[in-house]
Amino acid sequence: MSITEYPLEILSRICAHVYSSALPPSQTSLDPLIISSVNVPVSLPSTFPSSYWPEQLSRSTLASLCLVNHSCYEAAKPWLWRKLEVRLPRSWLSLVDEIAWDLEEETVDQVMEKAVRAATNAALRSASPNFVVVEKELHATVIESISLPDDSIPLELLSPVASREPSPKRLRTKSKSPARWELVRTISDAIQTVLDSRAPGIYVPAPRDPRPGRYVQHLDFNHFRTIGMRRSVEDGANSRFVTGDRVEAILKEMPNLTVFGATEYMDGALTLPVLNELLLRGAPSRGRGRPTRGRDINDEEDRERRRQCIELEALDFTGCVSAVFVNALTDFVTANLPSVPEGSLDREYLLRPSATLSSEEGFTLPGLQRLGLRGVKSVHSHILTPFVLAFPSLTHLDLSGTRVSPELLAALGESPTVRLQSLALSRCVRLSSESIRTFLINSSVTANLTELNLYGDTTFVSPLEVEHLTEIVSSAPSFVRGNLLYLDLSSAPMTLDVLAACRPLPKLRSLGLSHIPDLALKAVSNFVLTKAPNTEVLTMVGTSPELDCGLRPGVTRTVANRGTMRQSCSALHSQLISPLCKPPFSFSILDMKPSKSEAPTKVRVIELSQVMLSGLGNGAGSWRIIKSKGGRGWYVDTSSGWVSQPGEGTSLKRDLEPSHPLRKEFEALADANGNVSSGVGWHARKMEILHGRGMLGREDGLYGAVSFAYQG
Repeated sequence: MSITEYPLEILSRICAHVYSSALPPSQTSLDPLIISSVNVPVSLPSTFPSSYWPEQLSRSTLASLCLVNHSCYEAAKPWLWRKLEVRLPRSWLSLVDEIAWDLEEETVDQVMEKAVRAATNAALRSASPNFVVVEKELHATVIESISLPDDSIPLELLSPVASREPSPKRLRTKSKSPARWELVRTISDAIQTVLDSRAPGIYVPAPRDPRPGRYVQHLDFNHFRTIGMRRSVEDGANSRFVTGDRVEAILKEMPNLTVFGATEYMDGALTLPVLNELLLRGAPSRGRGRPTRGRDINDEEDRERRRQCIELEALDFTGCVSAVFVNALTDFVTANLPSVPEGSLDREYLLRPSATLSSEEGFTLPGLQRLGLRGVKSVHSHILTPFVLAFPSLTHLDLSGTRVSPELLAALGESPTVRLQSLALSRCVRLSSESIRTFLINSSVTANLTELNLYGDTTFVSPLEVEHLTEIVSSAPSFVRGNLLYLDLSSAPMTLDVLAACRPLPKLRSLGLSHIPDLALKAVSNFVLTKAPNTEVLTMVGTSPELDCGLRPGVTRTVANRGTMRQSCSALHSQLISPLCKPPFSFSILDMKPSKSEAPTKVRVIELSQVMLSGLGNGAGSWRIIKSKGGRGWYVDTSSGWVSQPGEGTSLKRDLEPSHPLRKEFEALADANGNVSSGVGWHARKMEILHGRGMLGREDGLYGAVSFAYQG
């Protein structure tokens, strides 16, 4: 039996597996994706062979299936359109033309007439031979049923016919911007109702809608660029590709959209109508109730249409700072959410449970689970606070580089429904040490954290104080339970006493200890060895006096008495790499074939400053320098990685042979000297929001550059 003879259900299942083969799994290795054309994906968290296919391979496979026959086309099309990434301006315009409805070319009357006629013909063909009805009669009956008022409104409550306003469910040919999918659904329901009244049980196929907007569940502008198109400043200001009207038009045709990602290259298109289309879907629209009489008909239709849409699950606004976006978000919060003037935050009001808010006071957005606001620094705290508190189901929250205030943490910590798994508060200068301590220790919201990012640097130093940091690492539920996988305490006041008070972190895989100049290298080595032996990635940028390379600012000693570059490199290998990454030496005369011992930890990647990397030169042995596309760089053991071997399963292997594909890939990245893609790097600084992988997720494009390329 060939694939052309398979039923549609089996073909759809095959296409679903092809699509899911390119999705990153929940647990992966921490390395960039290593593309292999000969091996199939294996168990997790293998780096080679990879645990998932490249996305391009999946999309090309689905596109090829669309060319086999009509059945394969119908099965593969929904999965081919399921995820859209806007990359080039011309492809964006083609996308708008394919999905959005151009009312200048096709009016509502024309679409309704064509859809009703095609649907009635299909219904008559599928009907029983004993069921006889004239096509024109059925067509007229369906048109009449669509135009009738809403039966849910009692007739005695309706005004006289002469002054009666149209029902919200009626198809209005003068609608400003109706959704095509809504027209098709209404026509299908009307035909089913008419036929059931005459002959119950007749199957009515759904009318065919050529527009693919209903299949889209993921839309992001992560790879969108206009750089290099030789456009003038005037063209960039007056002839934009991504405009608010175009974004709003395609969002209206995407009722099943659940993931949306924006960037600074298109944040000028995030107008108030766009935010309404993104956030006021599903339950929020249903909670608003029926619109009052006298409002604009198109506004009522928009509310009715959004009630039938699925709520968003993930929203990423990384780097959106334009005045258009800030003003739109301010207007949205002012119109829909409880807000108070800046500087006079009513804490008792914000601490009230969201369920007690009435329709006049505001409403919640319960569908959203992952929210990324990294770098949204232009939004004031009195707008940011009610916006974040409007999401009672958050599991991933990135507020890095924003104006988040202690009042927001206090109010969020009182939420009875929020249960965060990943939290990022890096470079938040308005937070106090006490607010972070209370939020991490006394709140059930952070009790189940597995990823915590409190990164700070020399420009934006961590606000934590020694006594509060000691309480956090010893008493916070996330530390006590030992479930942390990612932790970044860069620029925090780490001391020997703090490290001694810290609870063991047996599951920790990525640890950030950068910009702590007084922390001894030996103390870091002992901490990883005794309390976090499964750590694979360690950041040490600007940390430890042994690694200052004689360039540490503020040192009063003479240059002759300060450490040299050679001494810093020697200290790195002798005090950090050798104790953590090399197995202990053993020798026995009696045992001629001693068993190979394992290294005491899994450390294999160390992030260092550019000065330190310059002193290391070409590295030592299998340790090589791999640079990102930006300013970050890592000292990597190219002979170590997660590999899957027949009969041995998946494990972290050291001392891979020089001909091993994984080792050759790492050495190729080292030889590239920074000429790599934006997704190459370790220890992400940005939370992965769209797929829900958190701080351990991998991204490329602009999101990858924010994660791995930028120093801050």
